[in-house]
Amino acid sequence: MAATSVTAEDIRAAGRAIAGEVIRTPLVAAPRLGEILGCELYLKLENQQYTGSFKDRGALHKLKSLTPAQAKSGVIAMSAGNHAQGLAYHARRLGIPATIVMPEFAPFTKVERTKELGARVVLTGDTLDASAIAAREIAERENLTFVHPYDDPLIVAGQGTIGFEMLEDQPELDTIVVPIGGGGIISGIAIAAKSVKPGIEMIGVEAELFPSMAQAIHGQAPTAGGETLADGIAVKNPGALTRPIIEELVSDILLVDESQIETAVHVLVEHQKIVAEGAGAAGVAALMKEPERFAGRKVGAVICGGNIDVRLLSWVLTRGLVRDGRMVRLRIGIVDRPGVLAKVAQLIGETGGNIIEVYHQRLFYDVPAKQADVDAVIETRNAGHVREIVTALEAGGFPTRVLSARSDEGQAPDAP
Repeated sequence: MAATSVTAEDIRAAGRAIAGEVIRTPLVAAPRLGEILGCELYLKLENQQYTGSFKDRGALHKLKSLTPAQAKSGVIAMSAGNHAQGLAYHARRLGIPATIVMPEFAPFTKVERTKELGARVVLTGDTLDASAIAAREIAERENLTFVHPYDDPLIVAGQGTIGFEMLEDQPELDTIVVPIGGGGIISGIAIAAKSVKPGIEMIGVEAELFPSMAQAIHGQAPTAGGETLADGIAVKNPGALTRPIIEELVSDILLVDESQIETAVHVLVEHQKIVAEGAGAAGVAALMKEPERFAGRKVGAVICGGNIDVRLLSWVLTRGLVRDGRMVRLRIGIVDRPGVLAKVAQLIGETGGNIIEVYHQRLFYDVPAKQADVDAVIETRNAGHVREIVTALEAGGFPTRVLSARSDEGQAPDAP
């Protein structure tokens, strides 16, 4: 392995520096998900760090490198979430003043959490890049040490401790899959892993809307932008420090779309009982996108964070039930007279469907005065069960169409 700006010994030193002050997260076997994907799968649970992401490691390592004068003056960073929380938490522990510049669009929950962890929060900038400019201006004016989320050798070294831990726990891994934002975590893991096992394959994963590192490496025009569930890796400008490391040590970068990321979040909860944010689930999304590429291999995927808003998680899980045909909304035509709605409910119950909600539409639909439409939200076993319910209703004289399913409106979804 050619020389890089960060060495394996730098990462081992980082491990010694932060030992006992960050969680040595488990590498857990994922047999159910691995069976589905056709590989032997292990998940590195960085979502179990105190602040819910791997950022604790690099932030602590950087803070512990400060001189007494730097520590007294304090640190500053720009971040929309995980880096902010990791730095704020460990700065408070070490008695170091911390300022976090967050963009004006930063989620309220992340702003409040960062404040709760003891940091001064400055909300400014309509992009993260604008926040970075403001952060550097404040750093210069107030003599603060700027802590970059990924373009810093000490940050990369801290994140790289994950690589050594993974191979200590499972030496037979032949592939490691890691999400890429600025590239700090995959750079550190790649350096560590390849120092132990040169033949191990490193695969990076980016959100399709933010393919900044892949485009930079391949000389393509940047196109990053948009709303992504994987906001933790929504980086427009790839790291200057991390790019050459990734070019040298990472064999490929896979892109995953929003539907694939959303499905991965759902699958991790359902099959492995693991809560991951969109960025944290990106590696699993890549495995699900191209299972044939990883078939028969011993794969380690890094669940880099779990800081997903509870309301968003609820929405993702509900949408997953709809996507799988386990929750459906049917529009049922009825004659508007006493007892008919009870007959509809009886037919649904006899087929094993569970009615969650019913909307009786009389006024706002183009139906005859003596008829009505009933919209029913129903829990089902699967897509085949939806078709069974629709068939029973139509046989009972109630024209029915599916309003929400994996397939087009008005058709029952295909069986999974």
